[in-house]
Amino acid sequence: MLNRKSLEVWVGLFVAAGILALAMLAFKVGNLTTADVMDGYKINARFDNVGGLKVKAAVTMAGVRIGRVSAIEFDSNKYQAKVTMDVDGRYSNIPRDSSAAILTSGLLGDQYIGIEPGGEEAYLKDGDVFLRTQSALVLEKLVGQVIFNKASENTPSQ
Repeated sequence: MLNRKSLEVWVGLFVAAGILALAMLAFKVGNLTTADVMDGYKINARFDNVGGLKVKAAVTMAGVRIGRVSAIEFDSNKYQAKVTMDVDGRYSNIPRDSSAAILTSGLLGDQYIGIEPGGEEAYLKDGDVFLRTQSALVLEKLVGQVIFNKASENTPSQ
């Protein structure tokens, strides 16, 4: 009887470890593994197309996560998306003439914002807006342009 009891305990521990591993995987895929930005400031960027960018997406500089996307809104006056980012206070020396681009990572195509530093000596501060941005690359548009160009090449000229 004791042998059966210890077997049940081991099976229970194994199942609990499996559930814990699945929960950790879900947090990692959901991009919720890292703590929120501490003592941060907000900066904004305007994009013509944000693609699949989501709130809580990473904001990186030189491949290092320095913040997170906190809001994505549509500006009906300028017909652009306004993206608000929370940047960690440790990274308060981002040059004012830096640019922001929406990039894609990994096989799943997660999108994030990559910041390319500029050379100006003044730094971005709370509430500032990036002057130069690059929108997301939309695969459907790219494929459509390639097909259109191929079709126009095959059309005889008059």
